[in-house]
Amino acid sequence: MKHHIHPCLWFDGNAKEAATFYCNVFDNASLTADTPLVIKFQVNGEQLMLLNGGPQFKLNPSISFSVVCETDEEINRLFSNLSADGKILMPLDTYPWSERYAFFQDKYGTAWQLIKGKYSDVNQKITPCLLFVGKNFKKAEAAMKFYVEVFPQSAIEGILLYPADSGEVAGAVQHAQFTLDEKVFMVMDGYGEHDFTFNEALSFVVECDTQDEIDFYWNTLIANGGEESMCGWLKDKFGVSWQIIPKALEKLMQDEKRSDLVMQALLKMKKINIAALENVS
Repeated sequence: MKHHIHPCLWFDGNAKEAATFYCNVFDNASLTADTPLVIKFQVNGEQLMLLNGGPQFKLNPSISFSVVCETDEEINRLFSNLSADGKILMPLDTYPWSERYAFFQDKYGTAWQLIKGKYSDVNQKITPCLLFVGKNFKKAEAAMKFYVEVFPQSAIEGILLYPADSGEVAGAVQHAQFTLDEKVFMVMDGYGEHDFTFNEALSFVVECDTQDEIDFYWNTLIANGGEESMCGWLKDKFGVSWQIIPKALEKLMQDEKRSDLVMQALLKMKKINIAALENVS
């Protein structure tokens, strides 16, 4: 089983504006889908989905996007463009882990980590990074191991822990990198007080070929404390949101004669039933 996993960001009517902004900021970026509800764009082949879902959820720094920049010119340009009218969490400066680094939210609320380094260390321009804070502090390693067990073609590529003499952060994850279905992810533990945690504003979409695959990912990800939601959405036991959807859903929604019926059926479902969507009448 190999699936396409990509992040989905929640917006309140301004998804296309944001996607257009990102495509103008990044090189090798373009829109790939444009509907009133869903906008998709890619950067260096990495797909991101923006959803006009309404005012219910707001993006926060619990999940950010790490961008490796190989030159000072690139990191300065991206920081200047992306951080304008945003919120600086850590200014562009020199830190123990990088000669040039910044952590901030842009004007839409999307969180970014810019770091000067080698692209070959990640081989992915935009990499989701999950920050485990509050009740999730010190759970980054367990979450990473759980996800690697769930998805095929996945592996832990590296993990850096705080040393044993580090007090309350001893054993926590400073930084770790892993792959899910060959897509790179990162995790970190965040010590101290934070006014944010994982929410539905940033979820991960898993596109499945069959009902068996949907059933497997749904049941596995909600096990041991996860939560079901509607329309294929769920939260896992760490509070991270996922959308488990059939690859055929996009085609079904494009059928002008049946799309309204498909949507009506979808809105009544928690776990998606492919056959039920295909047979609406």
